Amino acid sequence: MIVNPQLLNFRLIIGSLIIAVAVLTVYSFTSYKSIETQQQFLEQENKLVKSELSQMIDRYDDVSISNNLISSQLEDAKRATKLTLDSLSMLRSDLSTLSKFKQQLGKFKLKNKTLFKTTDSLYKLNKDLEREKLRAYNDLRKQKRKNLSLIQKNKNLNESLEKGGLLRANAFKAKGFESSFGNKKPSSKAKQVQTIEVCFILAENSLTEAGDKELYIQIVNPKNNVVADKGSVTFGESTLIYSAKKIVNYNNDVVEVCIDVDADINDLPLEKGNYYISIFHKDRKLGSTQVNLN
Repeated sequence: MIVNPQLLNFRLIIGSLIIAVAVLTVYSFTSYKSIETQQQFLEQENKLVKSELSQMIDRYDDVSISNNLISSQLEDAKRATKLTLDSLSMLRSDLSTLSKFKQQLGKFKLKNKTLFKTTDSLYKLNKDLEREKLRAYNDLRKQKRKNLSLIQKNKNLNESLEKGGLLRANAFKAKGFESSFGNKKPSSKAKQVQTIEVCFILAENSLTEAGDKELYIQIVNPKNNVVADKGSVTFGESTLIYSAKKIVNYNNDVVEVCIDVDADINDLPLEKGNYYISIFHKDRKLGSTQVNLN
């Protein structure tokens, strides 16, 4: 068989080209897959870095602290983190760029670890101070209530002592008398009576302040007029028209008191009927009695 050298060379060239194309195709496919895998890796890493930066910014927003220095440092860190995130979003990511951003992210993490640790310590300290403040406020409020209770008890005690120290009287009696040659003679006849004797007893009381006591007697006739009108005396907003006044020295012991009230000439003869007698110490009524003249 005779082989044409020219045809053989052509076949060899064709075969070599086919092999070269096949090798190139396999290499191109492999390179494409490698580039695609690398791109996916870069995109994934890009997303992870962005996510961590965004989480940092969110945490900055969540932190609230009254310390001006720490608050300023947090604000500076937030601005730097946001600037890094914006830069990462604008730049085309490659392995070198992404590596730089990951290094920056590492620095942020390290700084934030110290910063947030300080923040947490201050937050805990503030909480402790708030609790201490609340305890102090509650203690103060309890003390105020206790003081108010003591004030009220003292007020009640003072009122009780004041009431207990009031001058008291009992055994009130009144009797009519006529004068006969300078002598007093009991009588119940209105036309004959010129004097009404009023007697009572000041009770023993160790709480009452000792000393002179001004006592006032008021006698009102059946027509509601004051007998033996000696004028009036005023105690605050109260005014008393009285028939007689007597100063009694009181030393906390029982004192028997009798006062003669002589009718004025204008009162005579006295009206028939009931005469109402009241005894006062200042503006306070100690007691009363009555006498009937017929």
